[in-house]
Amino acid sequence: MSSSANYDPSAVGVKGSIFGLPFGENDASIVLLPVPWDATVSYAAGTGNGPQAILNASAQLDLEVVGQEAPWKQGIWMAPIDTEIRTKSQELRLLVEPYIDLLESGKAHPKAKEIITLVNAGTFALKEQIRNQTSAYINKGKVVGLVGGDHSCPLGYLEALGEKHEDFGILQIDAHMDLREAYEGFENSHASIMYNALKVPSVSKLVQVGIRDFCEEEMAVVKKDQRVVVYFDQELKWQQFEGSTWQTLCKEMVAQLPDKVYVSFDIDGLQPSLCPGTGTPVPGGLAFEQAVYLINQVKASGRKIIGFDLCEVAPQDNDKEWNANVGARVLYALCGVV
Repeated sequence: MSSSANYDPSAVGVKGSIFGLPFGENDASIVLLPVPWDATVSYAAGTGNGPQAILNASAQLDLEVVGQEAPWKQGIWMAPIDTEIRTKSQELRLLVEPYIDLLESGKAHPKAKEIITLVNAGTFALKEQIRNQTSAYINKGKVVGLVGGDHSCPLGYLEALGEKHEDFGILQIDAHMDLREAYEGFENSHASIMYNALKVPSVSKLVQVGIRDFCEEEMAVVKKDQRVVVYFDQELKWQQFEGSTWQTLCKEMVAQLPDKVYVSFDIDGLQPSLCPGTGTPVPGGLAFEQAVYLINQVKASGRKIIGFDLCEVAPQDNDKEWNANVGARVLYALCGVV
């Protein structure tokens, strides 16, 4: 498909393209890059199946949006899912699972160093591949949305944006800080994405929203690095209980961000009833409309959203596409603010 001239947005969505849209790469302004990767997931696996599940569920979405022009009119296209990435992730996962099982039992795997070396090499190779792919799309004038996969996937994309922009901030919606230097020995794990992102010289601010699961090591990073501002989920809720409005809180969050913003959306930033299949669900979190309101407030402020990711959607066998359905709707909302 390469033309929207005869496209009827009110007709039945045709499966096989994202949101059932008729665009190809050349006539789309937004390119979605699927990354089916979950090699280092430390709790529940399955996020590597997220991109395909979101693609499958997306065709049944109705496309109009209250108060704004329908996002599809910009042209949205998803690149083909790379089966080689999925295969490599599954191969490494076979090494990682028994290693983590022993680690969590208080025992050492006899080949721990070898496994860590192999996995770190695999995640570094993925990072470089993503950096090259996203850089190529950016150079063509496309806005890229990365669709994970676990939350380690966007690092190469952030590096590519760092080569293009001298200064930008990250708005992270997440249950977790992801500020560990390494987790279980893996330097590019999902638990280290923002620690690694802060190494990108162009990243001048990291605003974390919805955080409710974190460790001492991560708090040390927050206290040391003045670029990091955390809005803990409990504090946000208690402020609302005591009379603050979500509008007031969102304006405060947005005010922390520079003119250019990257949105990193871990689906577990939402309430777990919306994403029970995610890798590490945590009680609490944002309602769907709270999250959509927040990202729209970034746009309304005049700031430019230069890119985004959606990660950690993990479909389950019997969830009737619920996890993928919510993920697809978050993805469509993200497309609507670039």
